[in-house]
Amino acid sequence: MSGEVERGAGWAVASLDALGEGYGFRKIRKGLDVTAFGVNAIVLPPGYQTGRHHHEVQEELYFVHAGQVEISFGDGSKRRLGPGGVARVDPATDRSVRNTSDAEDAVYVVVGGSDGYVGRDGVLGEGETSRFGSGPPPEASNATAG
Repeated sequence: MSGEVERGAGWAVASLDALGEGYGFRKIRKGLDVTAFGVNAIVLPPGYQTGRHHHEVQEELYFVHAGQVEISFGDGSKRRLGPGGVARVDPATDRSVRNTSDAEDAVYVVVGGSDGYVGRDGVLGEGETSRFGSGPPPEASNATAG
């Protein structure tokens, strides 16, 4: 992956490094021209904790890409998440995120949106018979869940 955003007819790709440097926000939505939902990556230095916040409308999904974070919720609950960890937070729920490491950066992606799930609206490309390609579907029990 190059160090810049690449664009084509109906697509854009980039690495997080191409969308910014240092700590703070990597503006994925703006960098890739996403219009249907909000999405950013956040890079936190060791030990850093964000301020508490909530939203008026948008629900958020947090996905930990690297490092370890602890998410604190408005009811006093705290949960630790490592790489691959995910959390959903209602709009009105206060939340903050802390990098629990004293030596490593933490990177997480936040996706936010409103107005609900549009359903399974995928359409197979011409000549395709399965969304899994030419091989059998993966054996994961939830691979076909919507």
